[in-house]
Amino acid sequence: MVASDLYFVDPNPIPGQEGAERGVRLEVRLLERGPLTGTIYAARPIVIDRPVWRADLLGSASGPAGNLDRAHHHPRFDDWNPGARVFGEELSADPLKWVAGRLSDLDGLLAEAGVPGGQAGPNDPAQLRSAVPDIMAAVHRLLDGVAKGELAVPPAEAASGQLTSARVSWL
Repeated sequence: MVASDLYFVDPNPIPGQEGAERGVRLEVRLLERGPLTGTIYAARPIVIDRPVWRADLLGSASGPAGNLDRAHHHPRFDDWNPGARVFGEELSADPLKWVAGRLSDLDGLLAEAGVPGGQAGPNDPAQLRSAVPDIMAAVHRLLDGVAKGELAVPPAEAASGQLTSARVSWL
């Protein structure tokens, strides 16, 4: 599970989704552990690999700070590319509660994503479920930073009003 603030301008938005967006992106990704190289004390190589599910807790940047009027998710990926945005009544009504519920059901999330059951470890669903309160606390902190204007900040070029494409995020 990874999360980051995000400022985003889609160069080809779907109708009703034009203009800049800001918020928080969460992804469930596959993790690959490399073999130990060196002694028993060596650091283990770890790769945070391809995403299998994404939630974008976004709001229109022209709207009030902290709005999540564009919250959606991507239940499937084609390799590194997300499927279409999926909006839902429950997701729109309470995005944070909805995300917490999805993360609490890793088996269901992976099944919907079309990821074979063997991709997750036997303890992963329970471990993720127990981490959900901490994950959501971090998401709340990120969203607070977005609402305060400290995170998901537009690039300098946005001031000109000519920005047609942007993605400001480490994720």
